[in-house]
Amino acid sequence: MDKTIKSIATNFGIYLGVILSSVTVIAYATNLELLTQTWLGISLFIAIVVFGIIAVSKSKSALGGYISFKEAFTAYFITVMIGILINAVISVIIFNFIDPEAAVTLKELVIEKSIEMMRNFNTPEDALADALNQMENSPSQFAISSMVQSVIIQLIIYSVIGLIISLIMKKNNEDL
Repeated sequence: MDKTIKSIATNFGIYLGVILSSVTVIAYATNLELLTQTWLGISLFIAIVVFGIIAVSKSKSALGGYISFKEAFTAYFITVMIGILINAVISVIIFNFIDPEAAVTLKELVIEKSIEMMRNFNTPEDALADALNQMENSPSQFAISSMVQSVIIQLIIYSVIGLIISLIMKKNNEDL
């Protein structure tokens, strides 16, 4: 694999990680409720995909306008993986070591938001009670085991998107 692709992807992954971590730190410092907002989640999702696309595009330019499917996917995946991992590490540090009480507060906010959303969808009360019980008894979303599971799930989801993006952006050199 070309060092250029890995270098570009690593740089964009670090930029992405800094942005994601900054959002987490700013929300932690100002208003934890921001981390429960749907619009923020959608914005971060879009930012992750866009950074992946930019990494593929920059890699393609660095390779003279041609990029194979494998190279495109590698650029995308490395970028997304590094960004997500940096943010996960920062989140674990903040919510497990610096301020574990913030993790408890955030869990309560997520439960409130989830119950409110379920009520908006006219969920029966017995189902609400079961869901509430399950959420209250689940481990913190910032426990290391939960974060590892979350990172794996995110990487799978973003990989599917990356496969599609790589298919769209690949361009083989017909002269070779």
